[in-house]
Amino acid sequence: MQQRPLQYTRTAIVLHWLIALAIFCTFGVGLYVDDMPLSPLKFKVITWHKWAGITILSLVLVRLIWRATHKPPALPASMAPWERFAAEGAHYLLYLLMFAVPMVGWLFSSAAGRQVIWFNLVPLPDLVAKNEGLADILHETHAVLAWTLMAVVVLHLLAALKHHFVSRDGVLARMLPFLNRS
Repeated sequence: MQQRPLQYTRTAIVLHWLIALAIFCTFGVGLYVDDMPLSPLKFKVITWHKWAGITILSLVLVRLIWRATHKPPALPASMAPWERFAAEGAHYLLYLLMFAVPMVGWLFSSAAGRQVIWFNLVPLPDLVAKNEGLADILHETHAVLAWTLMAVVVLHLLAALKHHFVSRDGVLARMLPFLNRS
C-alpha cells in the first residue's frame, strides 16, 4: 500500500499560493472598480479584472487535475471527525467557488455583450447571448459568490492558524514546508 505524503507537492503548493494571491488581488480590484466613475480607466481596470478571473479559472483547472492525480497529505490522526468533515467540506466548497466565481463573471460579460479577450490575445466565446436582464442577475450572482468565496477563504485561513498555533499538529506546515524546520 502506498503511503500518503507528509506535505503537498511543490506544484500543489505553488498553485495554492498563486491562486490565493490572485483571488485576493482580483477581489480587491473588483471592489475598487465598482466605486469608480464611468471612464476609460474603469474599462481598463474591468479588463484587467477579467484577465485575472480567467487566469484564476485556468489555474484552478490545473490545480483540480493535479489534485485528482496526486493524493494530498493525510490529515493528522488527532483531528476530531467533525474537523475532518469540515476540512473536506471546506475544500470542496473552495474548489466549487474558485470555479464558479470566474465562470459566472464570464457568463455576465457574455450576457452584457462584452466579450472577454484574454490578455487582448485570446477571444473567448460568449457563453450566452446578450441579455440585459440576465446580465443584471449574473452581475449580482458574481458579487455574492465572490463575497462567499472570501468568507470561506477567511475561515480556511483561520482554521490553518488554529491548527498551527493551538493544535500544533503540522497542518499548516503541509502547505508551508519551511515551518517544519524548527
